[in-house]
Amino acid sequence: MFSQEEEEFLLKLARSAINTYIDEKKIISPPNDTPDSLKANMGAFVTLNKNNQLRGCIGYSEPIKPLVNAVIDVAISAATSDPRFPPLKSSEIEEIHLEISVLTKPELVEVENPQEYLKKIKVGVDGLIVEKGVYKGLLLPQVPVEWNWEEEEFLCQTCIKAGLSADCWYDKDTKIFSFQALIFHEKD
Repeated sequence: MFSQEEEEFLLKLARSAINTYIDEKKIISPPNDTPDSLKANMGAFVTLNKNNQLRGCIGYSEPIKPLVNAVIDVAISAATSDPRFPPLKSSEIEEIHLEISVLTKPELVEVENPQEYLKKIKVGVDGLIVEKGVYKGLLLPQVPVEWNWEEEEFLCQTCIKAGLSADCWYDKDTKIFSFQALIFHEKD
């Protein structure tokens, strides 16, 4: 989907966005030399890890703005606004390892019977969004792999992430969407 140079461009951009915001409280603009391929509207998540532990993860599931702008926004949000963590401190920046997930547009997974979800979801390929009323939860494709989950556990955990009961995917009012992601990260 992207060249190695384009991936590295986005990773450096995300790190620069975080550094500038934490040090100067400024939001950077996309560089003038941004490749055209990174200007298309795409969903994106930025994940921050510290000592191999999650330290922040925020993103846009929908392609609502140019990828280059989305990466700037969500990098800053992952560092400063993930409600699970305190804002990143300047002293932590060098310890953070960045990962970017560029998402395909989510598609509704249509089934007659909820048990069919188990055959339509591919662990390690699909990310999931569970939506019911005002509740919505998303898990990226790499999450079930990291936790060694099968399809059913993946569905249940996505329901829990949405603030719903683990078995809400059986409810006909619950919508399940799947998406794929191109995932790349900083080299160690």
